Amino acid sequence: MASSGSTSLRSISSPAMSASTKAILTKVRSMVPPMLERFHKGQLGRVAVIGGSQDYTGAPYFSAMASARLGCDMSHVICEPEAAQVIKTYSPNLMVHPYMRQSHKSTQRDEASAPDTPAKIIIAMLSRLHVLVIGPGLGRDPLMLDTCATVIEAAKRENMPFVLDADGLYLVQTRPELVRGYDQCILTPNVVEFGRLARACGVDISGPGEKVCAKLANALGGVMIIQKGRVDYISNGKETWVSDVVGGLKRSGGQGDTLTGTLGTFLAWRKAYLDKIWDIEGDMNEKETLMLAAFGGSVVTRECSRLAFMKRGRSLQAEDLTEEVKHAFENMIGEVSPPTRL
Repeated sequence: MASSGSTSLRSISSPAMSASTKAILTKVRSMVPPMLERFHKGQLGRVAVIGGSQDYTGAPYFSAMASARLGCDMSHVICEPEAAQVIKTYSPNLMVHPYMRQSHKSTQRDEASAPDTPAKIIIAMLSRLHVLVIGPGLGRDPLMLDTCATVIEAAKRENMPFVLDADGLYLVQTRPELVRGYDQCILTPNVVEFGRLARACGVDISGPGEKVCAKLANALGGVMIIQKGRVDYISNGKETWVSDVVGGLKRSGGQGDTLTGTLGTFLAWRKAYLDKIWDIEGDMNEKETLMLAAFGGSVVTRECSRLAFMKRGRSLQAEDLTEEVKHAFENMIGEVSPPTRL
């Protein structure tokens, strides 16, 4: 996929893009549900972000809000109790559940804090969710990580899609068997995280970026990877796409959380498409729609970054991307009209 070198950051309208990118986005658009009167609450996405610890409260918020702003019906955050108190003050639009526990607060005297209780509570929620996003603000507390590992195993049994980022990727680095061969998850490493994963899997990172991304995906048994960078490489090991639309130039912390949230919503829409809850056009399969969801999340996030950078320049912060999700979706995908009534 050729990069569009003439694209300017200055234009508020849709940026220039390669013909192949336009073709892929046309398919992404066909996976987006129209807004229909017959839909009820929850059908267009129930996404839960698992993360948020005593030290990190912004990341799960940015992820969950990106998911909500893109259009999922119900956006949850499952986090540690002290983080929950803070996150609830950020927005009343999110459902915040204080179910996670950190090791130093886990005691047998408190039944809710017993080591195996958090995972049991979260697993009981899975039937009410479509997608999990695991890692934003998670930290590396052993009990938090063990809880997520147990939940991942349960999600796999349900064939539930999930996204892993930040310290969710640390879980993969230390326990690659958690995701190896599971074709319903997306990993979103930045350049440093990608290098750590590659070393953990014995993958040589020399060579063209798209080939290296494919090598790591293959080493993990065909897991989907979005390798973030100047362009985003998206690969399942057999097929690699390049998301080359121009983004912003500021690399502030938290922008990757917007990606995980948008991916959550695109994966929820993918489920709606595969379940055929509206009169769909074409018949794309699970493999193709997973690639399309990954590409859609990448492109919308890169456009969020571009639009926010135009307004904020060097002062850009992660919260600025949240405000651009709607506009980025409209620029890159476009609103989907409901079928014409006869």
